[in-house]
Formats: sequence, structure tokens, C-alpha cells
Amino acid sequence: MSSKGDITHEGKVVAVNPQFTTVEITSSSACASCHAAGLCGMGEVQEKAIQVPTGLSADYAVGEQVEVVLKATMGLKAVWLAYAVPLFILLAVVLVLLRLGLGELLSAGAGLGAVALYYFIIWLLRARLRNTYVFTLRKLNKQQ
Repeated sequence: MSSKGDITHEGKVVAVNPQFTTVEITSSSACASCHAAGLCGMGEVQEKAIQVPTGLSADYAVGEQVEVVLKATMGLKAVWLAYAVPLFILLAVVLVLLRLGLGELLSAGAGLGAVALYYFIIWLLRARLRNTYVFTLRKLNKQQ
């Protein structure tokens, strides 16, 4: 995080079209920067492509280094949707069914089914969520 209210990642513009500007960012795990990451094989680095609406980024060129920016509040909301809510659903379903006298295996299966249903609903709402989580671009001010 570079500024107080933003989550940023450095990236490179790989495509610009009338609808979207595509930026490629490198996402790495915490141990990817460790000096011994090559020895233990735990360092994970992934290339990810992020699409930003071109209307917000019309003056960028292919190959240009940029920062992809997301408001920190949107990142927190994403963590709640992806991790916290499913955990609460799982625990609630399992505990309620155990309290009602169902077996552990059936309760656990129903809990996992409830979480799967939750993620399916999130998948159905992906277009609405895509409009909620809008990335912006910022030019890098690196001295070369």
C-alpha cells in the first residue's frame, strides 16, 4: 500500500482498446522475496491481467509502467465477501445442525454445501460486483 487509502500494484500496460486497458501485474507471496525462496520452492509468483475501463485511462500506451489502484475500503469488502461471510455460513450451518441432533458428517457436508451455494450466488452476481470493484490507473513517477 503506497498511500493511506489505496491498495496499489505496479504493472505494465499490455493492451489498450475502446472498452478496456489491460495491465499485467506480478503478484507474489510473502516468501517470494526471501533470499532462500529458490531453494525451498515455496516462493510463488503469478502474472495477473487486470482490465481497467479505458474511459478512465485513455492516455496510456502499451508498454508503459503504471500503478493499478483500488480503494482500501473495496479491498476490505472483498475480504469479507470472499472469506469472512463463508466462514460464518459454514460455522452457523454446522453448529445449528449439530444442535438439532444431526451427525457430524451430515452437518459438515451441509455446511460445505451451504458455502458452495454462497459462492455460486457470488458467481451469479459477478457482473454487479465487477461494477463495484473498479480499478484506476496512475502513472509511475520513477526517475530513470
